[in-house]
Amino acid sequence: MMNPMIAPSILASDFLTLGKEIQMINTSEADWIHVDVMDGHFVPNLSFGLPIISQIKKIATKPLDVHLMISNPDQYIDAYGEAGADNLTVHVEVCNHLHRTLQHIHSKGMTAGVALNPHTPIEVIQHVISQIDVICIMSVNPGFGGQQFIEETYEKVKALKAMIRHVDTITRIEIDGGVTLHNAKQLVDVGADILVAGSSVFKSQDPQKTISQLHAITK
Repeated sequence: MMNPMIAPSILASDFLTLGKEIQMINTSEADWIHVDVMDGHFVPNLSFGLPIISQIKKIATKPLDVHLMISNPDQYIDAYGEAGADNLTVHVEVCNHLHRTLQHIHSKGMTAGVALNPHTPIEVIQHVISQIDVICIMSVNPGFGGQQFIEETYEKVKALKAMIRHVDTITRIEIDGGVTLHNAKQLVDVGADILVAGSSVFKSQDPQKTISQLHAITK
């Protein structure tokens, strides 16, 4: 079993010094850099898009975990691949032909992620789970950082891990939203493989130390 991965979410970073924030992650124990793309339509917020990701890719030494919280992800898959996404995650709620979307992402050399909102049952991805590299369980309602963790997430992760084991696939479970030093170990214990941490990292006094602590308590 691989050690759990930590993916700091730059949505919570200081945009005025984004280059320095990326360099901080580069020299930290983080595994991925999580990048939230929001369109103001699928979620009630706007963040950053292709030009920013292209700039981040120039200095990032960690893989870019790009999370598309947008209504029409299929028409942007090529563009985000070219911008530098290593893992590209789409939301099941907006993909009418999810199998085709996953094939498209893979054809561009990226690993493919599928995100599920808190109200979305895991059964919707049951028949394509072997095609999914990362299943992102939203543990807050998507759109804004700093929200309170939804406690029902633990049972959802347990059930999803059982589904993954049943079909004998290497799909990893990612948790996005409200991850802290207080719940990280419990999330890993129930089956999480990747923890996205935003506010708990970037709002701490020592972000690199917090990333190290998250790694230490989940091993």
